[in-house]
Amino acid sequence: MRASVLAFASVALAARPFINEPDTGIDEQLSAFAANKSLPSLQRLAGLPDFDWAARNYMSRTNYTYYRNGAAGEWSYRNNLEVYQRFRLRPRVMVDITRIESSLPTTLLGYNFSAPFFISPCARAGYAHPDGELGLVKGAAEEDILYMPSLYSNKPMKDIYAARGNNGSQVLFQQVYLDDPSINATAKLFKDIEDVGAKAIILTVDSPGDGVRHRAARDGQGSANTGFSLFTWEYFQQLQNLTSLPIIPKGIQTVEDAREAVNRGVKAIFLSNHGGRQLDTSPSALEVALEIYNEDPEIFKQVEVYADGGVRYGVDALKLLALGVRAVGLGRPFMYANVYGYEGVAKVAQIMKYELTNDAANLGVGDLKTIGPQFVNWKSTNAWFS
Repeated sequence: MRASVLAFASVALAARPFINEPDTGIDEQLSAFAANKSLPSLQRLAGLPDFDWAARNYMSRTNYTYYRNGAAGEWSYRNNLEVYQRFRLRPRVMVDITRIESSLPTTLLGYNFSAPFFISPCARAGYAHPDGELGLVKGAAEEDILYMPSLYSNKPMKDIYAARGNNGSQVLFQQVYLDDPSINATAKLFKDIEDVGAKAIILTVDSPGDGVRHRAARDGQGSANTGFSLFTWEYFQQLQNLTSLPIIPKGIQTVEDAREAVNRGVKAIFLSNHGGRQLDTSPSALEVALEIYNEDPEIFKQVEVYADGGVRYGVDALKLLALGVRAVGLGRPFMYANVYGYEGVAKVAQIMKYELTNDAANLGVGDLKTIGPQFVNWKSTNAWFS
C-alpha cells in the first residue's frame, strides 16, 4: 500500500502545473499594462514576484529568457522557488519584537551593510535597462546593501566601480569565471579587480561545463561562459596566492565541499546552484544548508555562509538565516526590477527589508541575530515521508 501511495504522489507532483508567480491578483489589476507593453508604477507592485511579471510583459522575449531560463527541464529552477514552502514556521507569541528593525544591519567580511541580503552576481543587466549594471550599483547604494557585479556585465568593470556611491566608498564584491585557466591571465584579472577597488572575489565554481539550457537554446540565448574550465582545490590554493583579496567559492552544494573549503582557509562560502541554470536536479541552497546543519553545523561558526536561489519573500530569507546563513542573495528579482532603473532596484530592497522585519516580528523573533532552527519545523510536510 505504501509503495502505491508513493507512486501516486510522484505522479501527482510531476503533473502539478508550475506557477511562476502565485495568484495574488496581479493579472486582474495590471493586465492593461501587459496589453500595452508598458510598466505599471512602482507603487502598484506589492512584492518581488510582481517584478518578474512586469519584466516578462515588458522586455523582449529573448532578453527576458536570458534572465528566466534554467537548466534542461528546469526542475532545479522550480525547486528553488518551491522548497521554502515545504517547511512550516513555528511562530512564538508574547515576545518583545519592538526593536526588530534595529537588528537588521549586518557585517559581511567586516564591512557594514543595512540588511542581511545582497544582490547576487548576474550577467547582462543591460538587457533590462540601458544603464545596465549602473542601476544595480546605484540601487544598492541607495539602500546600503552589498552588490556583487558579474564578470560578464554589459558595462565595463571600471565604469561599474566608478559609479559607486558614498563618495566612491561603496563596497562591492567582484564575481569571476576562469575561462582562461592560465595563471598569467588570472593574475592580471585579479590585479584589475584589486585596482578598481573590489573588496572580495566571488569565484563561481559550479560551472566547469556549459549549462544545458533548453529554454535558452530556443531563443538563441547561450550561457555567458562556455567551454570547460579547470577547477580543483589545489588550483584554488594557487589562485588565493595571487591576490590579497579573500576568494569566496560560489556554488558549494554538499557538506563535503563546505568542509574542504573551510580546510582551505576560506573566509566565506557561497551555497548556490547557479539559479537552477547549470545542472538540473541539483539541490537548492536551503537543502544544502540543511545538509550542513544536520551533518556539520560547526561550519556556520567557522566561516561566513552566504546562500542564494529562489528567495522571493521575507520568510524565505528567514528560513535560511534560521539555519545559520549569514546573508541571503537575490539575483533575478533585482535583474527584473532593473527595468525601472535604480529606483526599481531600490524598491526591491525596501520590500525585502519590510518583509524581513515584519515576518520576523510575526514569527516572534525580537532580534534577527538570535534567530535559530527552532523557529522552523524542518520535518517534511509531505505525508508520504516519515
